[in-house]
Amino acid sequence: MKKSLVSLAALAAAGVASAQSSLTMFGVVDTAVTYIQTTSSFVGIPGTPGLNFVGAPDQHQSQWSMTSSGYNASRLGFRGTEDLGGGVAIGFWLEAGMTNDDGAIGLAAFNRRSTVSLLSSSFGEIRLGRDYVPTFWNDDVFSPFGTNGVGASQVYVMNNGPRTVSFGGLNRGLFGNPNATRASNSIGYFLPPDLGGFYGQAMYAFNEAVKYDPGNTTPAAANTQRAGRYVGGRFGYGYGPLDVAASYSESTTGDNYNQGLTTDVVTTNLGASWDFGVVKLFGEISRTQNKNEYVFPPPVGTGDYKGDGYLLGATMPVGVGLIRVAYSHVKLNFTSPPTGTTAILAATGSDPAAGKFAIGYVHNLSLRTALYVTGAYVKEKNGAAFIIPVGNSFPLFTNNYFTTGSGYKADHVMGYDFGIRHAF
Repeated sequence: MKKSLVSLAALAAAGVASAQSSLTMFGVVDTAVTYIQTTSSFVGIPGTPGLNFVGAPDQHQSQWSMTSSGYNASRLGFRGTEDLGGGVAIGFWLEAGMTNDDGAIGLAAFNRRSTVSLLSSSFGEIRLGRDYVPTFWNDDVFSPFGTNGVGASQVYVMNNGPRTVSFGGLNRGLFGNPNATRASNSIGYFLPPDLGGFYGQAMYAFNEAVKYDPGNTTPAAANTQRAGRYVGGRFGYGYGPLDVAASYSESTTGDNYNQGLTTDVVTTNLGASWDFGVVKLFGEISRTQNKNEYVFPPPVGTGDYKGDGYLLGATMPVGVGLIRVAYSHVKLNFTSPPTGTTAILAATGSDPAAGKFAIGYVHNLSLRTALYVTGAYVKEKNGAAFIIPVGNSFPLFTNNYFTTGSGYKADHVMGYDFGIRHAF
């Protein structure tokens, strides 16, 4: 009986091996000690001149923490392919994010990527499932710090930060786009390799909501049948030292059929890099727009606004190490102020903005293991109150700055990462 079980197991293993051309488990474990400090300066309390004394001390909030994903995002994943012959294959990719600083998040969900693909050497790839959106890649690839840790580009922070961040005292947050990094329920197409350096992808994501016909039968409690839809694309050229790509995305973030309102977040960006060997240069320009389409124009503005940003950066190899440096800047422009913003914009005199300088060093102990240190400084302007990411998220303080209600406004924020990364 024992021999029969062993033989059966051997046959099953052989069957799996012949059907599955490759199966790989992979991952990254990245842990850092992070320090963040925000500084608010005194600007006075309107209507109380007697309390507006000169020389009021700055107010600070600070935090030491152990974080995950300061250099590369911590993850655990499985990927594989089956060769069907004739240059066609089936592939899958399941990748789960981890918080290895506390072990609280692991394989409970493949939230980073969960796709199955049909691959053809001549046709390209059709990919189904949860995947990265095209515009995210330019934020990540064309930044020396990628999208992780305190050094992450201010453009990325603008597009992915929490909605609770204040601009000029207006608690609208950023753009509230759930598809800024990844999209679920998506269909993606990727151009085949070996096109002389050209590459590209297109993506459409279903919102999986119920649609009512005729539209006026839409219940008030279910009138979001367009929210969650995503469409985007990216096209680039990479050959030798040059890599350049442009991308576009449109994500429906709000929908109310009964009010005749649809809200879209539209992102366009262009990034490039050039590797001179002794130094690699990076650059990106980006625009994100919040667009409200009304069937009947509202009495006060349309609520449209946009954020423009850019990044300039460089990496320089030094022995087994790598020096990273970048400056990024964003500015929010209320092209058609929503209700409640006119007085705020008049008081600040211009639109909220922030500039970020980051510098870091990575010391490679091996091909898989590295030590890193990063420092970043963000200067707030005209009422902006950006925070610095911790790992690849934005958990900081309950109130990130002492606000204008107490006579203070956000002035600047500093952050430092000291970590180790191991990939397998």
